[in-house]
Amino acid sequence: MIPEGTRFLLPPEARLKAELMARLRDLFLRHGYEPVELPALEVYDPSHPLAERAFKLVDKTGEVLALRSEFTTLLAKLLRPHLGEGVARFQYAGALWLREGDAELGRYREYTQVGLELIGATGPLADAEILSLVFAALEALGLEGEVEVGLPSLVGEVLKASGLPEEARKEAQRAIHRKNLPELTELLSRHPVSPEARRTLLALPDLYGGMEVLAEAKSLPLPERARKALEDLEKTLELLERPVLLDLGMARRYEYYSGVFFRAYTPGFGLPLLGGGRYDGALLPRAAGFAIGVERALEALKPPRVDVSPEVLALDLKALRRFAREKRVELFHGEDPVAYAKARGIPYLAQGERIFKVEEA
Repeated sequence: MIPEGTRFLLPPEARLKAELMARLRDLFLRHGYEPVELPALEVYDPSHPLAERAFKLVDKTGEVLALRSEFTTLLAKLLRPHLGEGVARFQYAGALWLREGDAELGRYREYTQVGLELIGATGPLADAEILSLVFAALEALGLEGEVEVGLPSLVGEVLKASGLPEEARKEAQRAIHRKNLPELTELLSRHPVSPEARRTLLALPDLYGGMEVLAEAKSLPLPERARKALEDLEKTLELLERPVLLDLGMARRYEYYSGVFFRAYTPGFGLPLLGGGRYDGALLPRAAGFAIGVERALEALKPPRVDVSPEVLALDLKALRRFAREKRVELFHGEDPVAYAKARGIPYLAQGERIFKVEEA
């Protein structure tokens, strides 16, 4: 038995997982994102966004440690002393752990992510770079995907300018994100706001669709910073030149994200495969990135649960060394190599420097 929320993978699933991670890491490296390695243990921080669900343990010194539960916060903390001026690109990959499963992570308590961070650049071109890599990552995984883009800062700026008390703003943010118009209407009846703010707030949950949503949003009475965020998003999408699904009522963690927030889905699979966004000022002065859930990608791909036979059955170590340089080879242990090769569907035998078809043996 294994602990709840963990996985044990056999071939070919374990092999496919390694291949997917290698594809993503190679893709990111070819776009200038250098790998970093992060410790699995970190000093426990009660202010960490996942502190309440982290696995905690006590060091021999009495210091409280935590198993790594999220990459971006840890990476930002460790990078600060090493960052200079200019743009830096980093990628990471590895396991994460949560004491309590997360519905958005498929209830796993141990899961794997591959992700990247673009640091020191901001604005439409930087956001277009990140979104372009989202599409490239989906293609590298062999998945058809739809990218959903939101602007949590738009909701945040509208709420700040509304004059609502802080608690009411939090309630309104949740109602907008859930697209619960009756709840939002009832809240605004208890906390009157200006007609302009009311009109904008009630319109936010319905700002969902294609590029026409941008024109609809720009026609609303908006605070200046919200209007600027919309203009930047429009420039980003023009640079991207790829269709996306806009959800301008997306208000998830609007205090954290300073610009775009996005998720990617694939048909027939209800959970997002990846997520990320821009978080200028939250952890670093200028930064954006995203992470891919590798187990999610595996589930979406539905790999066949059958092993893949090697191409060659080696009859001695010399043949194994010779042909494993270019083919998938297995060394034979037993009495009847021909029968074994036929049963496994292995087309070739090799001995020393010689390779031949099984039918010729």
